[in-house]
Amino acid sequence: MRRHRLLLSVICCSAFIGILGLVAFARHTPEQTPATRAEGALPPRDGSAVALRQVGPTRQEIITEFTKASTGNVADAVDEATGQRGFMYRDMKPVFKTKIMGPATTAVLRRVLKSDQRDYPNRQLEILDESAAGSVLVYVLEDGLETAGIGNLMATTGKVRGLAGAVIDGGARDVEELEEIGFPVFSRSITPSTSVGRYVSVSKNVPVTCAGVLVRPGDWIVGDRTGVVVVPVDKLAEVVKLLRQYDDKETKMVAIIKEEKSMLKALAKYNRY
Repeated sequence: MRRHRLLLSVICCSAFIGILGLVAFARHTPEQTPATRAEGALPPRDGSAVALRQVGPTRQEIITEFTKASTGNVADAVDEATGQRGFMYRDMKPVFKTKIMGPATTAVLRRVLKSDQRDYPNRQLEILDESAAGSVLVYVLEDGLETAGIGNLMATTGKVRGLAGAVIDGGARDVEELEEIGFPVFSRSITPSTSVGRYVSVSKNVPVTCAGVLVRPGDWIVGDRTGVVVVPVDKLAEVVKLLRQYDDKETKMVAIIKEEKSMLKALAKYNRY
């Protein structure tokens, strides 16, 4: 009997020590979040967490590179990064001298008969009021070259909301006012006709085909007097990297061209094309 009591005491003591050990371990083990559990590892103790965040250019870095680059180089970089055309039809031009860049928000407008009395939601104005500062409005008016998709009131709204501008697959009007307001607008035509009573906006923030190029919400729009280019959001890092390479090569090539008076000699060394 004495031996059994001694054995029971030893077992109880071991169990108690084990429980204390588990409590101490739990107190000193960092809590695993769902994200770290999904990764199957704890966050680095040095706080760097490099492996847990996406690496890519910041918004300011993107803007800096697009500001320096010509749309020609941006178009080249999109060609190289995607294997597809990223530049819009040649008639997509600014209504006054300006440059535009920023992530896209989109809306589609379709023709409607004046006898159609249905109450359509105004998606065109909804994204004008909802888009974040720095966004570029992309409006597609189906068969709309004779109709304006933007005028002075919409441009005023975009300006006070801090939007980066608008790209219209269709027309624009109130050109003098747009320039005075200073709101960048690119369109395929200039026309005085209003879209009111002629078009209704049927969708917003969906992929659209604008002047021959697919534009998804969040894709970046870059434009100047040469034209407009769409940079797919998933290719931003690669395009920025290519633009830096182009800039480095072209800077060196210009020096050779001025010295040698030959583009072929510059190409032979740096193979820009």
